[in-house]
Amino acid sequence: MTTDNRLIVCPHCGAVNRVHTGREAEATCGKCHARVFEDHPLELVGTTFDRHIAKSEVPTLVDFYSPTCGPCLMMGPQFADAAKTLFPQVRLAKIDTAAEQQIAARYGIRAVPTLVLFRNGREIARQPGAMNARDIVGWTRQYV
Repeated sequence: MTTDNRLIVCPHCGAVNRVHTGREAEATCGKCHARVFEDHPLELVGTTFDRHIAKSEVPTLVDFYSPTCGPCLMMGPQFADAAKTLFPQVRLAKIDTAAEQQIAARYGIRAVPTLVLFRNGREIARQPGAMNARDIVGWTRQYV
């Protein structure tokens, strides 16, 4: 008998946890005992970004944004609302392109906001421009 598990990186300590599919919402980290999946976007930086993208088996939608960008600021609350709707099927995360210029360059981010959807360490879809929560959810669901 096999169980269906997925690897999920803990947003608090970075430990990789094996979580039974369907139990993501209540799973806790084996190392720090915090919840491994939450219904709001994570703020990622260089090392945490790479770990979450490479090690998590949960699709991850990343908002590449700048804190000085008007459309990015308008989309921020919409992205947070989308996180609640997509939880726990998709993890949402944000990365500040002004602070993490190397990551933005690695992924060829030329405009912000840009949404990039990753699965199993690879980019599977990209959408530039601000969107409302309903459109973020609809766009994401067509790829996962």
